[in-house]
Amino acid sequence: MGQTRAESLLRDGRAQIVQVYDVAVQPAAGHPVAASAQEIIDNPAIGSVFICATNEVNKPLTIAALRAGKHVFCEKPPAFTAEDVHDIIEAERASGRVLMYGFNHRHHGGVIKMKQVVDSGAYGRVLWMRGRYGKSVDGDYLKTWRADRARAGGGILLDQGIHMLDLFLHINGAPFDQVHALVSSRYWKIPGIEDNVFSIMRSSKTGVEVSFHSTMTQWRHLFSLEVFLERGYLVLNGLKTSSGSYGEEELTIAKNRATAPAANFASEERLHYATDTSWDREAEHFMDAVTLGMPVTYGNSSQALEVMSLIDRIYANDHTVSPVLHENLQMVRQER
Repeated sequence: MGQTRAESLLRDGRAQIVQVYDVAVQPAAGHPVAASAQEIIDNPAIGSVFICATNEVNKPLTIAALRAGKHVFCEKPPAFTAEDVHDIIEAERASGRVLMYGFNHRHHGGVIKMKQVVDSGAYGRVLWMRGRYGKSVDGDYLKTWRADRARAGGGILLDQGIHMLDLFLHINGAPFDQVHALVSSRYWKIPGIEDNVFSIMRSSKTGVEVSFHSTMTQWRHLFSLEVFLERGYLVLNGLKTSSGSYGEEELTIAKNRATAPAANFASEERLHYATDTSWDREAEHFMDAVTLGMPVTYGNSSQALEVMSLIDRIYANDHTVSPVLHENLQMVRQER
């Protein structure tokens, strides 16, 4: 991710890469290599820091960089709990610096069009949404830091599901305060690392209801986001990525007609997004905030707090109370 971010920054043209650091960085990194993350934070020649690291260091590195007077871009998740994000926001406010999180999916072409259609009001208000986001992993996954709860903080929900939850919040424009969830690790059986999450949610403010499934036992990678409105619907299937593992990014749009069936295949319009420009859009958004003083509207700390609060609710409202996740649920409840 650090390499991807560096390439996007260089294409933007308003930044240069002064130093990089990684525990496994190669000598041929293409940029000067620091001896530690702290060396980068302490470097007076550096004005902005990108944190593309393992989950457990996101919070401490972000706070340290903000206190050192740096602008900060950090990958998701911002931390392990909403309470952690409150600590980060305190440091952000004291620093007066830009803080932005990598909720990259907001910058995908299909998602941008969905949000434009919803906000236009042309199809009326949103009635309900359904999101499925899943991937397939193998035994090698068990050897990585993502299978270590102390470093990852959770399983598929924090790893991938967080993106879908952020999109629900993005489209709804209000939190989901009624949450029912089933959280399990029945296949991989990694302590504290859930492999499936099913959740039903409702927003009291908008009345929108949501069905959500996040999984690492989807044997074929899948991304699907459906938004049904009073006078039409939007269905985004696939997500354009460099690997192509989620298929073609296709947005289907249809109007609700007066007679049943309200829509059919012939009445649908399909938009295809063949190029992933989300990384460059995200870099541009961050640099606009740093150099032009523009607000962070996608990925700000308030949005990070909202999505982490929702994740806390999902863990706390798990109705399976499986032995594997019991310790994780107790931790969330105690922090509340």
